[in-house]
Amino acid sequence: MRTTVYLPDDLLAQAKKVAAKSQTTLTALIEDALRERLGRKRGSRFSQPVRLTTYGSAGTVPGVNLDDSASLLDMMEHPDDPPGR
Repeated sequence: MRTTVYLPDDLLAQAKKVAAKSQTTLTALIEDALRERLGRKRGSRFSQPVRLTTYGSAGTVPGVNLDDSASLLDMMEHPDDPPGR
């Protein structure tokens, strides 16, 4: 479908440069940008933070770094060993 879109000169020039650098057409660039923006709008239905239910009050095991997957795996495989053995 054909349509006319009015863009500020500086934005059009910038978009043309990006399209040329990406070896794509201006139409494809605008289409991609519009799809991305519309997709983000649809995905924003979860604007409230998600609350996860936890059980027990002990929390994490002292010495275990939750950002270190290797230490977590080690802890799960050898639960009786002290952390950082």
